[in-house]
Amino acid sequence: IHYSHSFSQPINTNGFVSGAKPPAKADYLGKMPAEFKMIAALLGDLDNSDGQGKVYFREDSSPDVLARATEHIRQAFPRDDDVDPTSTFIVTWENMAARGTTGRGDVLDRKRNTFQLVVASMESASYAILLYPRDGLQYLSTSIGGANKPLEAGFNQGMVQGWFYASQGTYYRTTTDEETSIRELTEYETNSGRHGVWVYEIGTTPVFIAITPGMTAKLFTEENVTKPAVTSSPQQPGYAETETQEGQPRYPDPFEPRYPDPDSTQQRYTPVQPVPPRSQPQNPQIVVVDEDLDVDVFAYNLETCANNRQKCSAFADCRDYTNGYCCHCRPGYYGNGKDCVAEGKPQRMNGKVNGRVFVGNSPSPVEFSNNDLHSYVVANDGRAYVAISSIPDSLGPSLQPLSSLGGIIGWAFALEQPGFQNGFSLIGGEFFRQAEVTFQPGNERLTIKQQFKGIDEHDHLVVSSELDGRVPDVPRGASVHIEPYKEIYQYSSNLISSSSNREYTVSLPDGGVQTRSYQWRQTISFQSCVHNEATRAVPPTQQLSVDQIFVMYDAGNQLIRFAMSNRIGSIHSGPPEQNPCFTGRHGCDNNAVCRPGEGLQFSCECTAGFTGDGRSCYAESRPVDHCQRGSHDCDAPDRARCSYVGGSAYVCSCLPGFLGDGRVCQDVDECRQDRCHRDAICSNTQGSFVCQCQPGFHGNGFQCSPTTTERQQTQCERHRASAQAASASSSNTGLFSFFRPRPAVGQYVPQCDERGSYEPTQCHGSIGQCWCVDAAGQEIPNTRTGPGSRPLCIEQTVTPPPVGPTPRPDISPAPPGTHLLFAQSGKIELVPLQGDGMKKDEAKALLHIPDRVVIGVAYDCVEKMVYWTDITGPAISKASLNGGDTIPVITTEVESPEGIAIDHVARLMFWTDSMRDTVEVAKLDGSQRRVLFDSDLVNPRPITTNPAYGRIYWADWNRDGPKIEMSNMDGTDRTVLVKDDLTLPNGLTYDPDNQQLCWADAGTRKVECMDPHRRLRRTVAEGVQYPFALVSHGRNLYYTDWRREAVVAVDRFSEKETDEFLPQKRSRLYGVTMTPAQCPQAYNYCSNNGGCSHLCLPRLGGFTCRCPDNSTAAAAAAAAAGRCEETNQ
Repeated sequence: IHYSHSFSQPINTNGFVSGAKPPAKADYLGKMPAEFKMIAALLGDLDNSDGQGKVYFREDSSPDVLARATEHIRQAFPRDDDVDPTSTFIVTWENMAARGTTGRGDVLDRKRNTFQLVVASMESASYAILLYPRDGLQYLSTSIGGANKPLEAGFNQGMVQGWFYASQGTYYRTTTDEETSIRELTEYETNSGRHGVWVYEIGTTPVFIAITPGMTAKLFTEENVTKPAVTSSPQQPGYAETETQEGQPRYPDPFEPRYPDPDSTQQRYTPVQPVPPRSQPQNPQIVVVDEDLDVDVFAYNLETCANNRQKCSAFADCRDYTNGYCCHCRPGYYGNGKDCVAEGKPQRMNGKVNGRVFVGNSPSPVEFSNNDLHSYVVANDGRAYVAISSIPDSLGPSLQPLSSLGGIIGWAFALEQPGFQNGFSLIGGEFFRQAEVTFQPGNERLTIKQQFKGIDEHDHLVVSSELDGRVPDVPRGASVHIEPYKEIYQYSSNLISSSSNREYTVSLPDGGVQTRSYQWRQTISFQSCVHNEATRAVPPTQQLSVDQIFVMYDAGNQLIRFAMSNRIGSIHSGPPEQNPCFTGRHGCDNNAVCRPGEGLQFSCECTAGFTGDGRSCYAESRPVDHCQRGSHDCDAPDRARCSYVGGSAYVCSCLPGFLGDGRVCQDVDECRQDRCHRDAICSNTQGSFVCQCQPGFHGNGFQCSPTTTERQQTQCERHRASAQAASASSSNTGLFSFFRPRPAVGQYVPQCDERGSYEPTQCHGSIGQCWCVDAAGQEIPNTRTGPGSRPLCIEQTVTPPPVGPTPRPDISPAPPGTHLLFAQSGKIELVPLQGDGMKKDEAKALLHIPDRVVIGVAYDCVEKMVYWTDITGPAISKASLNGGDTIPVITTEVESPEGIAIDHVARLMFWTDSMRDTVEVAKLDGSQRRVLFDSDLVNPRPITTNPAYGRIYWADWNRDGPKIEMSNMDGTDRTVLVKDDLTLPNGLTYDPDNQQLCWADAGTRKVECMDPHRRLRRTVAEGVQYPFALVSHGRNLYYTDWRREAVVAVDRFSEKETDEFLPQKRSRLYGVTMTPAQCPQAYNYCSNNGGCSHLCLPRLGGFTCRCPDNSTAAAAAAAAAGRCEETNQ
């Protein structure tokens, strides 16, 4: 390229190709001319961060592309005779958004611009060809510096070095500051005479000082332009699609200017790569390419399942291949993968018919439009029925011979013989069919065009039909009989053809009979998946056998009806298949699939959505969980989740890290959201991201601190040093001052751990007392104990973050099944259970919240939500077990929430607060909050529920009077269940299957259970070390142990320890809970809120309607607005 002697072609996502690496965008956007060379195809603040926008570039010397470039140049410069480019350099900006508009969900979010630059080079000159979409650009300006600035196009020479100083070179701008000039880029009056095509001679000298625009103003039309024989491959990126204002793809007609992309096996595509991982992108990404494009770039293939999974049917799986992807229908379904239907299910088809048909020798045509077409196919025996309405009797009788008007539907769902496939199995429901009919002996001709548009939201195949031509006259009142016929179909990669001669008999009203015939030729064009081995395995020829043909025109209702039976099989004669599944004489219900066995054996199986014995099938009246069955249309499980919401309904939603409607989800680049610390590097991944502190810093990526050789003293260490210094000044003087300071008698010196944090338990040896402290070293009230006793203190400080990368703070989707969840400082871990055993090798972190100390954990089996308390917020939060961001539930008027429990039936949450000394209740969204108890409590911690009895149980480890209590959920019948032989009752759980309340005591070092109704108490385990939390599942009780730093399983029947799980990272473990695969069966009176206006609180044998506390202005306003009423039921 002559122009490229001084132009190395870096490509920028902001719509230009430059001669050098550009500065920050703030230095050139809105400040043109810039100091560097550029060709601005459409310059602005453009955005491709949402994954829809792409930038491609390549060098192309293929004859077709060179011919296209030559044609454009000669049209623009008709006097130039020696136009013979030797190579082209093509850049395509596809679906680029204006920055700041993506993700908004409004009309601006859907506006995208696609445009193209082609630099064609010859020995003597170079040309720039700029192509813009024929139907107009979707936006004309972008926001720069807070103001909307029109897009720009032009050629900038940059700074030119003179003898003594540099000066600004030529800036040839092809647009102005008015948006109308941008709109005119796609108008008819271009300098090439082609709609949306602009051509400039740019490189007659290597210093780029002369720009010569094309000189043709005449508009070239399809008739006066010779078009090169170029086709566009739909499997490759390029100027093959643009987005309309409504956001739907518009496929350009063959005359639209574009430079199609060649086959991927011949050319290499090089996209502009995404912004590299950083906490805050500063410049659009630049890819520098050498002059000859001989660079080491990664192979790029847009056609992967990651980018196209949504194009597959909801009943198909996407599979990647070396050069692309294919959709494959799942077992029990058939089709081409983009359209899949259930085996054996009858198929319905709807559409419209338009036509202009002459009848006999009539000089005037019969015209009709939008006539309804309806079809019904019994798929398990190949019978097809077609009806077209509103056909006038001047035409209807004469259409009777055209049974093949509906015959294409019979071919699509023909009964398959072994080793052969009908049309829908091969090509799905999107194809174009054109048939040419020539009638004998009058030589009348009729063209039939049918566009099959796939399956709509009603599960119906959609088709539009058009008839044009002449048919021989069939008198009114005449009937037509068509003999059975066979038709051979020939198959290639994207085309199917067939031809035949057919005879039919016309029975006239006067009793006469005429035998007539017509010649039939048809082609069916479609897009196939070249990687699909099943398609390639189809025999090149198949034979369609059609019999039991019925045609009738119903003059009274102006309906024409066709019916026929269809089978697809071999062209060779041989013994026919006798198995009833292949003959269609099986007697299975219309909504069943016939399964052949050996010989004449077979079975009938009701299709999806029906139940029965196969001979008789009925629509399933019971709710269908499409999420569990897999019959939903949500995106892939690694991008979206399907949530069953009752009945047969479900909701699709994108997993965290993805955006969309749940049916189509696209990765979000969190690195553009400034999620990491400013001194960290952000790396985007599919659905997530990773933060890592830069060299010279340490931390978890969300918090980074400079790495120093000497750590600064913590508050505890300074406190300790101060106490020691005070002791030294009073007790160590003079000659003995060089001895290590020792505290004076009665002096308290704080204890610090290895990280310099306050030990959660502080003791004063001189007075023999211990107490709990918070992260600042302040004593926690009601925790001080006397000599010989230590309180049960929770560590208040946050575990220090790891130095390496840390995952995002949200839930990672859990696999199906039953799991054990436990809290460990700033995370919640998951251990799958198989029976009563722990699958320890499959344990993983479920939730990372590195700046929190999680204490209590609970689970709602209905919505599959994990709830937890943290004392650093302090707060109560939740997140979906299927993946999702953390959702705050309670964040105000909470000081130290510890225990938490869920009533999945009444949809209630109960928790304890050891600083407020309360037991409280609220709805699961945190609303309708009410304090149940705030008296006679000192250190309440664990709490659990019995939904079937409307009961709650909690424990108070008050050193002076530990106890386990019980009450109804409405706060009535408060009772002390256990007060003897208790010291530190930490863990508490209720087993509904065995009606057992169990607890773990860190003081007595026992695990015990009792029947709360009969008050029968027994010991399950003795000599445990330091249990904290407890949960029941099956035969086992699982508890977390502070000293062992493990989860321990105890068989409550054999009273023996059976298993132990040691996390990879050893530290104190806190709360523990179960996530059962199914909710336990239970009922209470508040399952539908009991008709209460606000809180419905169950109790034994009834329920109570209660108002929330009006402790906050919001609660008071809510109660007042709802006219809360309290009643006992």
